[in-house]
Amino acid sequence: MLKLTDINRKLGSFALTDINLEIPEGQYYVLLGRSGAGKTQLLELIAGLEHPDSGNIFLDGENITKKKIQKRKIGIVFQDYAVFPHMTVFGNIAYPLKAKKTGKKIMYERVVEAAKQMNISHILYRTPENLSGGERQRIALARTLITSPRLLLLDEPLASLDASLKDDMKRVLRKINKAGQTIIHVTHDYCDAISLAKKVGVIHNGRIIQEGPVDEVFRKPVNRFVARYAGIRNFFIIKLKRETDFLTGITRNNLKIKLEGNHLPEEALLILKSDDIKLSRKIPEDSSLNIFKSRIEEIIPSEYGMEITLNAGDIFYANVLKREFEKLNITENEEIWISFPVSAAIVISGQPE
Repeated sequence: MLKLTDINRKLGSFALTDINLEIPEGQYYVLLGRSGAGKTQLLELIAGLEHPDSGNIFLDGENITKKKIQKRKIGIVFQDYAVFPHMTVFGNIAYPLKAKKTGKKIMYERVVEAAKQMNISHILYRTPENLSGGERQRIALARTLITSPRLLLLDEPLASLDASLKDDMKRVLRKINKAGQTIIHVTHDYCDAISLAKKVGVIHNGRIIQEGPVDEVFRKPVNRFVARYAGIRNFFIIKLKRETDFLTGITRNNLKIKLEGNHLPEEALLILKSDDIKLSRKIPEDSSLNIFKSRIEEIIPSEYGMEITLNAGDIFYANVLKREFEKLNITENEEIWISFPVSAAIVISGQPE
């Protein structure tokens, strides 16, 4: 459906470099990255607002690299919505059809249908200045979708919305995608990727450093940068040593962590999700687990329960659900056992950011 091959674009001191991307029809693809990573610049290249220094962009097999934006069958919705304040909602949605000199009857029918799809039929004859951010976002979406784009590009569409409006807009976006609309959505928010994407790409310093199904990318990040996006806080530089039954990673503080795998580098980065660490007052009896005695350094509330900082020679961060925390009945400075499966310790070559 969409294919980018060897895209390069220099913009002052910043550059998009060696971008290769394929988006099949009907996919919801989230491009995740920090501010300044190149997300918006890449969208603008796809839309035709900018042109690459080298490389090609194909849509449905047609090379559109040098085509004007009006000829690309691509719709883009910007973060600031860009609605016309002097026009009614109806006028905003109808604008692209007026530009194409669409007949009044057909235009009216299509605007009414687009407004119905976005659940904004009741505000068609109001002006945008007194509408909520969510309503303005729906206007911008309706105005773009009325052109029947082959590809919909969304630039941080949820960034300016509060939590309740975000949930509403996510439902709208999922509905649009289920109806067959191909979407590329750029964001800095990991939660957006988790809740919307079928596939995710992570962009950093103008390069796509990892992409794949959401579960795969965040279960097996290729480096520390991607792991941080997944909310992982446990990182350990280790040296590898083969012992009798397990491969062992030895941390800089001489903590020995049992690992899976065979062909691993001599020195590597080990990452561990906070959710995979279990706490218990008695030592677990399963010898296949990694088990360490630790001291509780800090307990702070988190989104789903408590985040507990533990010192076992190295510092570990564990997430504990509220009911489990109450059952454990623990306090700071107590000693407790921590454990996690061998399979939970993910090893990454080297120490890349």
